Amino acid sequence: MTASAVIGIDPGSIKAGYALLEQSGDVVEAGIEPIDRLQGCLEKLVTLRPVRAIALGGGTNAGPIKAALRRLGLPIHSVDEFETTRFARTLYFAEHPPRGWRRLIPVGMQLPPRPIDDYAAILIARRFLARGVEAGPPS
Repeated sequence: MTASAVIGIDPGSIKAGYALLEQSGDVVEAGIEPIDRLQGCLEKLVTLRPVRAIALGGGTNAGPIKAALRRLGLPIHSVDEFETTRFARTLYFAEHPPRGWRRLIPVGMQLPPRPIDDYAAILIARRFLARGVEAGPPS
């Protein structure tokens, strides 16, 4: 079986979002982990599917996280995080539409009730899948 899945990572200073995506862009698993537990979490992910690469957002704390992830033995590609937070919010509300009185407020004016680093990681992985190694900002 050839490796086709990609792991997207949205790095932060305290926590990081992660997402394991198939080549098609479908999400296999996603979540948020404290930085000190991220590597162990990713070691478990690579047992679920053959992974071809890690798409690492180039934001906060990317350098130290990249150094730690080298132990996984997978190619690590930096991906521009331009507007991933805004798009992650849109993706979150597409999957979890506001209900009750909140549906009357424009989604653009609302904040998700929880951190959305996992949704940002999904977008980072999809950006890598769409653009390949040179995954810069959208044009």
